[in-house]
Amino acid sequence: MNKPSIKIENNPAQRRFEAKIGDDIASVEYILGKDYIVFAHTEVPQAFEGKGIASQLAQTALEYAKDHQLEVMPLCPYFAAYMRRHPEYQSLLRKGFHV
Repeated sequence: MNKPSIKIENNPAQRRFEAKIGDDIASVEYILGKDYIVFAHTEVPQAFEGKGIASQLAQTALEYAKDHQLEVMPLCPYFAAYMRRHPEYQSLLRKGFHV
């Protein structure tokens, strides 16, 4: 699989991590609390589905959570599945959350 080279940025004003791909935007929406982050929704434009963009977004967002010592609540089904496939991030789960 050939992953496109994308730059992912945190856009706090829009409460999302985003990747601009031409005129399109792929994103992970979040809700930030004092010591936690809720990942609510992941969206990738249909033309770019299956190219690894969602996983790059998830990895970047989880690294942000780890770097800022935030507990993660993955409400987005994609995010929960990503964490299930990547046990290195499961220690970030907020108590009571399972993937």
